[in-house]
This record gives sequence, structure tokens and C-alpha cells, in this order.
Amino acid sequence: MKHTALAAALLAALTGCSLVPNYQQPAAPVAEQWDAQQAQNAQATLPAWRDFFQDPTLQALIETALKNNRDLRIAALNVDAFRAQYRIQRSARFPSIDASGGANRQRIPGNMNPAGNDATINSQYSANLGITAWELDFFNRLGSLRDQALETYFASEQAQRSTQLSLITAVATAWLNLQADQETLSLVRETLATYEDSLALVERSYDVGVATSLELQQARTSVNGARISLAQFERQSVQSRNALNLLLGGTPTVDTMTAAPLAQFEFAQLPVGLPADLLQRRPDILQAEYQLKAANANIGAARAAFFPSITLTATAGSLSPDLSGLFDGGSGSWLFKPSINIPIFNAGRLRANLDYSEIQKDIHVARYEKAIQTAFQEVADGLIERTTYQQQLTAYDALVQSSEAYYAIADRRYGEGIDNQLTLLDAQRLLFDAKQKRISTQFAQLASEINLYKALGGGYQEDNSPAPK
Repeated sequence: MKHTALAAALLAALTGCSLVPNYQQPAAPVAEQWDAQQAQNAQATLPAWRDFFQDPTLQALIETALKNNRDLRIAALNVDAFRAQYRIQRSARFPSIDASGGANRQRIPGNMNPAGNDATINSQYSANLGITAWELDFFNRLGSLRDQALETYFASEQAQRSTQLSLITAVATAWLNLQADQETLSLVRETLATYEDSLALVERSYDVGVATSLELQQARTSVNGARISLAQFERQSVQSRNALNLLLGGTPTVDTMTAAPLAQFEFAQLPVGLPADLLQRRPDILQAEYQLKAANANIGAARAAFFPSITLTATAGSLSPDLSGLFDGGSGSWLFKPSINIPIFNAGRLRANLDYSEIQKDIHVARYEKAIQTAFQEVADGLIERTTYQQQLTAYDALVQSSEAYYAIADRRYGEGIDNQLTLLDAQRLLFDAKQKRISTQFAQLASEINLYKALGGGYQEDNSPAPK
């Protein structure tokens, strides 16, 4: 048994074997297609963000955010940092060659001098070129760590792309949210003006004894309620502007920009393919898979730690008692010092480290599967929102039309003295509520399209750039 194990170890050393488990992509824990009513072309290609967001003002805002946003800047710097870590780990597989030189002078007392009783001064000069503690990676431990660093670097690239996609959609949503607040604010101001006109009319009627005190208080209540809404939406509008400016990197350019009404906003056609498309399109799923591959490579390094490690130190140079004779013939020197470290007893540390690596891989498998499930849910939610929000908007259009008709009839009947003011106030309130909810629903419908664009991967194309060197 011992001879068999020794032979296996020698064979592994000679062949430079890898102890990394064979990577197998986990099966996607979701259905193979969406709801039959939502099924579309399996070859669907998403538009790039410039093609999807067709509004020129919004395109300019997104460009500003991509240049100035700090979160995106941090993500890009993280990519650079992981690239540097990969290069550091990659360099460990190669020998480090150093040149050194030194001088040594020592006085030896006479009573310590075996050659006589007189004190002597010894000198030694050296110049060397050599390799220090270079590990011969027979069991691919360093190679596994290099692969882990490379996969981690790839994961950081996907994290950057995920941040970029989130930023693009966040800017678009914040811009539309600001427009929704502005439209609602204009609606509140118009409604307040209408209530104030009604209050002035009731006050004149009350002064001449036509209107009652109840009608006067009802009119005042409507005005005060509208003023409360005005203050609320003025605050909300400023806060929405501040939130957008933060996404833009603190650039206060929003105030100088105008936007089309929400009802005129349009996006490019957004095709939906099969769920399997998400595995190659969504950066967060790709990031989770690269992290899984990194954990898989780390298992190889943990396994290699059980085997002997061989290091090599070698130097060649010149040694002389006189500086002038340092490079004379016969002054050459060399050192060859191989060493081997064989783990015998470590209180289970290596076994625990391997167990930890395998558990980490299982954790990343679960994270990868959860990323797929989350993506599937987000797309499914977006598909149902696409249909139901359109139905809701159609219903609100009809509600606004009927509320306007109701208000016109109530206003005429109140002017003719047929109905009391309470009916008119009720019509005004219903019309305001219908228009406000119409604006909110319009924003929610546009935001759902943006979220669906993000859930599908945002038109991300695979980057075929070479691996870092």
C-alpha cells in the first residue's frame, strides 16, 4: 500500500497533475420556458441601452452618470484591484531571480586567532545571482490559486457590468419619477386654484346670506387639503431631484433639462427569449458562476496541500577576500539547496481546510441557483406587469373621462342651484384622485418596462477580451 501511494505521488509529480475537481455547471432550477401566453422568439436579442432609451435628454443623463457616478467608479477600481491580485498570484509560479552584493570585514582578537597571537582583520566580498525558495508546482497548488484569482477577476468584471446596468436603469427610473412628481405638482396647483376660486365664490355667497356656514367650511376644508398636498409634492419633487443628482455624480444639471410628458415616453420593442438566455446575459448570474468556479479551483489548492512541497534555492556568483579580486579567475562560488516539506501531523488543519473549501463551493452553488431563481422571478413579474399595467392605464383613461364629465355636470347643476356644493366638491375630489392615480400608474408602467429590461440583462453582450497577462 505504501509503495502504491508513493508511486502515485511520484507519477503525479512527474506529470504536474491538477487536483481541481472537474467543473460542471449546475442545472438551472427553473422552468425551461415562460408562461405559454408570454412565450416569444427564442433568438431574441435585446437592444443596447441607447437604442432602448430613445429620449435624447434621458440619454444625456445616463452618459453623465456613467462618467461621474461614484459607485460605478468603485466597481471599476475593484476590477483593477482583482486584476492586480491575479497577476500577483500568477507570478508565484515563476522563479524570482535576484542579484545581490555584499562586503564583510571582521577584526579577530589575537587570543581568538588560531594562527598566532596577533589580531587580524578578515575581509570578504561577494556578488551573487540566484533563485530563493522557488516552489516547484508539481501538484498544481499555485496553479489552482492562480485559477481562483483569475475567476475572481472575471467575477469582478461582471459585478462592474451589473453595477453599470443598475445605474442606467436607476437613472431612467429616477428621471421618470421626477417627471411624475412634476406632473402631479402641476395637477395639485391647478386643483388648488380651482378650490380657491370655489372658496371665493362661497365666501361671497355666504356674505349675502345665500351659502350656509357648512358650505363655507366644506370649501375651506378642500382648500386646506389641497395646500397640504401641494407642500407634500413640492418636498417630494425636490427630493426626487436630489436623488437623481446623486446618481449623476453630484452634477446639478437636472434643473436645466426639460422632459416630455410621461404619456409621450416610449421605449424600443423589448423581445423576450427563453429563461436559458439569462444564464449567458445577466451579469449577476455570470458573476455568481465565476465565483463558483473560483471556489472550485480553491478545492484543488486545498487538496494539493496534502502532498509534499518542493522548493529550490540556488545561487551563483563570486567570493573574494579582496574587492579587486572579486571577479578574478578561481573566485567563483555556487550554492544549490533543494528542500522538501512533507506534512505529517497538523492536528487536522489540512483536512479542515479542504472541508471548508468544499463547503464554500456548495454555498456558491446555492448562490448561483438563487441568482437564477431571482432572475426568473423578476422576468416573470415584468411580463405580467407589462399586460396588467396596460389594462390598468386603459381603465384609468376611462375613469378620468367619466370623472371630467361628472365634474362638468355637477358644476353646471351647482351653478343652476339644482345640487348643493357637496356634490360639486365630491366631483372635484374624484377628478383629482383619478388624474393623480393616472399619473402614478403611467410612471409604474414605464418603470416596469425599465425593470424588465434590467431583468432580461439589459442588452449585455459577452466581452471577448483576452484574460489579463
